[in-house]
Amino acid sequence: MKQIALRAAEIARQLKERTEVRPKIGVVLGSGWGGAVDALAERSVISYESLEGMPQCSVVGHAGNFVFGKADGVDVVAVQGRFHLYEGHTTETAVLPVRILSELGVETLILTNAAGGINTKYRPGDLMLLSDHINMTGMNPLVGVRPSSAYPIFVDMTDIYDPTLRNIVEKRCKESGICCHEGVYMQVLGPSYETPAEIRAFRTMGADAVGMSTVIEAISARYLKMRLVGISCISNMASGITGEKLTHTDVLREMDKLQRKICELFKSIYKDIAVLA
Repeated sequence: MKQIALRAAEIARQLKERTEVRPKIGVVLGSGWGGAVDALAERSVISYESLEGMPQCSVVGHAGNFVFGKADGVDVVAVQGRFHLYEGHTTETAVLPVRILSELGVETLILTNAAGGINTKYRPGDLMLLSDHINMTGMNPLVGVRPSSAYPIFVDMTDIYDPTLRNIVEKRCKESGICCHEGVYMQVLGPSYETPAEIRAFRTMGADAVGMSTVIEAISARYLKMRLVGISCISNMASGITGEKLTHTDVLREMDKLQRKICELFKSIYKDIAVLA
């Protein structure tokens, strides 16, 4: 664990040498969330492959870049590219981008993802603000972390997704004409999609949407004392609900339809969050 912390600090050092942007707001982009980058002005892009010690992305829809920019004069950094557990990565690698953002000085983190809708009131193209989560990966990024007085490992997960930040996003969604819900997100290991029986079980457990990322990042961010908001785009309904087959291509296609709205949404979100800082 000490090694991953040192690795994050070294990568952050390289980034600071290549940009004057000092962001307090960070966003981790899920599949198809490019509109959050389009909302930034004066963008500079630093690829993962140009950074010593940084892993490379292998999933379609994850470009593998840090994008620095400004929104109404507010410094923001966006992470284009996750490292998923289903790729064979350890939890330490999966949360490496979050640790890097913390080393850069990010205090407020926006986690985004594309998710399968379990709640039958949802429709593809809706957004869901995470009110809570269920970790079904069987893993936790704090396992093996040496606790300290400043960073204990027995981290309180009550209201992990900040209610004030959720209210900001919900208000801006309404103004933008985007259908937005609040619900419980479940992270599973993947990479196969869930069976209809699993979806029925997950619904019984209280999940409204399901995906293969975000939760372990959220746990790490909470440990690192970041304020946090999570946003899922319902890119498809989960297995067994509509009878349709599921593909990653369909997920990306649905997300592409929302890029303009996401761009306008994030312009206002960045501004509102900056006021809280």
